[in-house]
Amino acid sequence: MNETGSSLKMTRRGLLGAFAATAITAAPTYSNAFGFLRGSGDIRRLKMYSTRTGESIDMIYWVEGEYIKDALREVNWFMRDWRQDSAANMDTRTIDLMAATQNLLNTDNPFLLLSGYRTRQTNNMLRANGRGVAKQSYHMRAQAADLRMDGRSVRQVARAAASCGVGGVGRYSGSNFTHVDCGPVRTWGR
Repeated sequence: MNETGSSLKMTRRGLLGAFAATAITAAPTYSNAFGFLRGSGDIRRLKMYSTRTGESIDMIYWVEGEYIKDALREVNWFMRDWRQDSAANMDTRTIDLMAATQNLLNTDNPFLLLSGYRTRQTNNMLRANGRGVAKQSYHMRAQAADLRMDGRSVRQVARAAASCGVGGVGRYSGSNFTHVDCGPVRTWGR
């Protein structure tokens, strides 16, 4: 099922207008997602918690047009394949999409990270034990995250992510999570 901008109560143009009062310097890629970070000023911040590891982060990872390398290293470690204790450099476009989504949800609640980077071994094990795990998953490329948020439904998280107009957004209501990635623009699920 494809949700277009017309199915949203507020248009992308309207949201951009709402955030236009505060400008940020944005890189040329993923400018739509960056536009939704305008309410953040000249910083980008990500708050997450993992029940798998018991870890949490509340990280400013970008300031005044520059990514903070030490902060990104912490985000990469936090989003690691906890089954294999293996980290990879997460694609900053996915991190930016998560931060923009979190900003649009207008809450102080962190994302609950269910899955970030996955090794091929973990991805194959998940494919063998369940349904819906892609053979060439964006998780293995360190370009995807599966998220949920207390106080927000799968539908709310997915709509906020899809309104950025970048990457893939999947709704997995039966499993209570939203998938986001920096692949081609597409939506699926219920």
